Amino acid sequence: MNNINRAIKKINPNAEFCIEGNSLDNITWLNGTTPIPKADIEAKMVELQTDYDAKEYQRNREAEYPSMAEQLDDIYHNGIDAWKATIKITKDKYPKDNS
Repeated sequence: MNNINRAIKKINPNAEFCIEGNSLDNITWLNGTTPIPKADIEAKMVELQTDYDAKEYQRNREAEYPSMAEQLDDIYHNGIDAWKATIKITKDKYPKDNS
C-alpha cells in the first residue's frame, strides 16, 4: 500500500477509491465515497511519515533483540537481571528520542 492509500484509509477507513499512477491528482472516488481534499491527504501523509520516522529506534531494536525463545532461555538460565542487562545494551544503542 502506498503512502496516498495509507493516508486516505487513515482519514476514512471505508473510503473506496482508485489511484492512477501515484498522484493525488488522479484519484477517482468510488461508490459514493465523499472526496477528501488534497490538502487533507497531504497533511495526513506528512503526519504518518513523521510518526514512522520517530519510531526508527523501535525498528532498530526489534532487529537486534534476541528471539523470544532466546530471551526466555536467558531468563531461565541466568535470571531476570542478566536478561535486563542483555536487553539494555540494545536499548542504549538505540535510545528513544523524547524530543
